[in-house]
Amino acid sequence: MTDPLGLVGGAQQTQQAAGLASNKRAGEAAGPAFKDLLMENIEQVNKLQQDATQAIEDLSTGRRDDVESVLLATAKADTAFRLLQQVRNKVFEAYAEIQQLRV
Repeated sequence: MTDPLGLVGGAQQTQQAAGLASNKRAGEAAGPAFKDLLMENIEQVNKLQQDATQAIEDLSTGRRDDVESVLLATAKADTAFRLLQQVRNKVFEAYAEIQQLRV
């Protein structure tokens, strides 16, 4: 039986743990962090909402005549916001599940 935390054992387990740590660092360098992706998506959703608001204002002031593009912009913003909301809900669910883990 091996020690899952690597607290008990000899040099071989220490070397294995060092190898796992170096692999983990290599994996981190391969892609962007979750936080960065989340912040980028929040900015994109914000931009879509601003575009939709601007389209509505343009339609109401008469600077724009095409109702279809306004509806499309608001639908895009709504869909993006709902998706971001679902991601947030899943993150909170995962956090709550991690909090319930016994150490």
